[in-house]
Amino acid sequence: MALTGRTALLAALGALLVGLLLPSWTGILAVELLLLLAILYDLARAAPVNRLQFTRSGDTSVRLGDDAHVTVVVINPSRRPLRALLRDAWPPSSWPEEAGSLSGHHRLTVEPGGRQRITTPLRPTRRGDHRADRLTVRSLGPLGLAARQGSHAVPWTVRVLPAFASRKHLPSKLARLRELDGRTSILTRGEGTEFDSLREYVPGDDTRSIDWRATARQSAVAVRTWRPERDRRILIVLDTGRTSAGRVGDAPRLDTSMDAALLLAALAARAGDRVDLLAYDRVSRATVKGRTAHNVLPAFVGAMAPLEPSLVESDARGLASTALRIASHRSLVVLLTGLEPSAMEEGLLPVLPLLTERHTVLVASVADPHIEEMTRARGTVEAVYDAAAAARTQTERRNVADRLRRHGVIVVDALPADIAPALSDAYLALKAAGRL
Repeated sequence: MALTGRTALLAALGALLVGLLLPSWTGILAVELLLLLAILYDLARAAPVNRLQFTRSGDTSVRLGDDAHVTVVVINPSRRPLRALLRDAWPPSSWPEEAGSLSGHHRLTVEPGGRQRITTPLRPTRRGDHRADRLTVRSLGPLGLAARQGSHAVPWTVRVLPAFASRKHLPSKLARLRELDGRTSILTRGEGTEFDSLREYVPGDDTRSIDWRATARQSAVAVRTWRPERDRRILIVLDTGRTSAGRVGDAPRLDTSMDAALLLAALAARAGDRVDLLAYDRVSRATVKGRTAHNVLPAFVGAMAPLEPSLVESDARGLASTALRIASHRSLVVLLTGLEPSAMEEGLLPVLPLLTERHTVLVASVADPHIEEMTRARGTVEAVYDAAAAARTQTERRNVADRLRRHGVIVVDALPADIAPALSDAYLALKAAGRL
């Protein structure tokens, strides 16, 4: 049972009436008895809550930042009309902060034996699985003084996928890939190391690409065209340890790393390469392996959606052994992790030879834009000290990157807005050089 604000208002007016006109127990009993009878009448006439029936439908997945809609059909099998307030409870991160505390609240009227459809709009602010809690219904009586209240469990899950904001860079990267593949109208020798086809010589072609045997068999000079190697293997490794929990800009480092990984996966799949995924800290959190080019991106997005950083130090040796087990053939291993000196010296650097001996290794890290801003701060003593500390942090990162390069590792260290295109450019450069 629940009492409404109208009941409290009538009780206050009754108390005022008793105090002014009938200041006695008789007056109190007369007013309160009438109010009590009205409340009991309201409860008796309110539609029962426990007999209501509910069914859900709607979106089951949505990209982070987009809108989702979940529909609830309310069926009233009783003989009384339902005048109710309904709260569709979801986790707080299912709406932006500006949506207010009334998100998911609905007012409805359902005739006896009728049904009504209500829709709850969602705009999640965090990745992962968002599960509906309960539907709480407050069935009001005809006087609006009291209500029957109850809750029903009607499960529904909306999976919030990574936003993939870097997909805006995909057309330009695919254009560069087509240039490498020799499929543009530019009359130049295609880059790459895998023979593609023969064509007629045109002025400007590299004379070293002339195929003299084919030329001898025909009347025109023939040149070989080349393309980047296809069907190469790429393993993208997401470090989900404590360093991935740090916020860079407006998002955790892990989310920015995912965005870069998705752009690389989409590009590599279009290039005809095989792309696998491993998310690891102390145990494997997600694995995607052996998907076709059309299924790579949906599989990656689905596997990344529930991932959250673990506040533990990553086990670099376990990560390396798991990566070696997944990448049994020579591959490009792309590790998205931090470049913090302590984590590198105690974690990745000792096990790097295990990876570089069999694979080409690329380490990508998201730099903190706040550190970049601090280096330019001047004007006060505190700002100068902050700039010095930021410069020292940048120097330590560069030293770690140099040590990685001495081990034969390719390093990409960029700000959140630049890490995705920079990683894809590094992949294209390796493809153009025939190093995959």
